[in-house]
Amino acid sequence: MFFLKRSKLLILSVCTLIAALFLSGEFTAHAKTAPFILLNCYSKQVNIGDSFYLIAASTTGKRPAWSSSNSSIASVSSSGKVTAKKAGIVTIRAKSKGAEASCTVKVNKTKITLNQTHVSLENGTTATLTATTSNGSPVKWKSQKKSIAAVSDTGLVTAKKPGETTITASADGSSITCTITVRKPKLTLTPTRITLYRKGSKRLSLQSSSQIPPTWKSNRRSVATVDDKGVVTAIKHGTALITATIDGVSKTCEVVVEQPSVTLSQTEASLKKGETLTLTAKVSSGNAPVWSSSNTAVATVSSKGVITAHQPGKAYIYAAEDGVKSRCTIKVSE
Repeated sequence: MFFLKRSKLLILSVCTLIAALFLSGEFTAHAKTAPFILLNCYSKQVNIGDSFYLIAASTTGKRPAWSSSNSSIASVSSSGKVTAKKAGIVTIRAKSKGAEASCTVKVNKTKITLNQTHVSLENGTTATLTATTSNGSPVKWKSQKKSIAAVSDTGLVTAKKPGETTITASADGSSITCTITVRKPKLTLTPTRITLYRKGSKRLSLQSSSQIPPTWKSNRRSVATVDDKGVVTAIKHGTALITATIDGVSKTCEVVVEQPSVTLSQTEASLKKGETLTLTAKVSSGNAPVWSSSNTAVATVSSKGVITAHQPGKAYIYAAEDGVKSRCTIKVSE
């Protein structure tokens, strides 16, 4: 049905052109001298992807041959259908037995507009770019540095790491860019110094402008460790630095693990063979001390501080915690 309608339109246009020739008297005047061709259009502006028909009426009565001066800009079919391909100016010619006519076709450059030309993001966040083309052509997206920010085929930009990159929207040889800046995060770590005893723990608080979780690290794990939640645990006396890092930005907290004081209920005692004595130790860290005897043949001590005399002699009973020792001298007699 479409083909029939188009054919009727072409025939009507040709007839109109020929009738115009006869009515003007030009056809009769020039038919005996030189043939010529009339076109329905001699200049036209179109967008890339557009097409239209050129209609030719020739005094030769023959169907003209069509040609384009640059088919990469606009091509023409044997029926006079012109298709715009890229921006530029091209001449479409119709020739028939010495007769020639031409139409100058200007193919407009596709214009692209972006909703934003500069976007600032934090790592892990997204932004949507919207591109509009003057001729409705689809847009292709590309990121100059995908490691900094990637872009989907729908214009969704995802920040990957701090830095700057360019997102390009292109269509029909035209392009437009948007600068993407991925900001370094702002971090605040509290507290910045803590004091603990062995086995003590404390959670550090990190305020960050980024959605990326931090990486926690201790520079002396033998002194203090830290987990992925920022909980610091003291291991032994000393000083360690706990660092929270996001995208190359770091904040630190100094952790001081103090040595405790250990005080015994007695510093010396005399026992007879077979007798027992219970020592108590007051440890400032709150941890239970480790008990030991310097001479187990003379006296032993349990994990609860209970001393048992075995044979005459002298022994030192120690209560130790995190490198600090206190002793009690035990003398055993018969």
